[in-house]
Amino acid sequence: QLQASGGGLVQPGGSLSLSCVASGRTFSDYAMGWFRQAAGKEREFVATIDWSGQSVYCADSVKGRFTVSRDNAANTTASLRMNNLRPEDTAIYYCAARNEKYAGTNRYAHWGQGTLVTVSS
Repeated sequence: QLQASGGGLVQPGGSLSLSCVASGRTFSDYAMGWFRQAAGKEREFVATIDWSGQSVYCADSVKGRFTVSRDNAANTTASLRMNNLRPEDTAIYYCAARNEKYAGTNRYAHWGQGTLVTVSS
């Protein structure tokens, strides 16, 4: 139902934009989030956005570099713009949806397939 895309190989300092597309149903009334999981590590929260797009929150590790947004009128449910990427940002990135309108760092009920982001020179 959710599919993340846009990952790839980028050099340190570079940028990538990830997209999350919903199929089969709409998530326009639900908060969305981005998570990532690096090899050998637990999945961690990256960013969240409420149903309206007005309330956003990013993890400290990406604050000032990553921006989360959404367009409920379009097929893209949520986007994650990543600037000034670092090698430690290398991970599989997942988009997810909560069963509620308000943004948060946990209680995500719907998960999509991830997309791999590799930051390396």
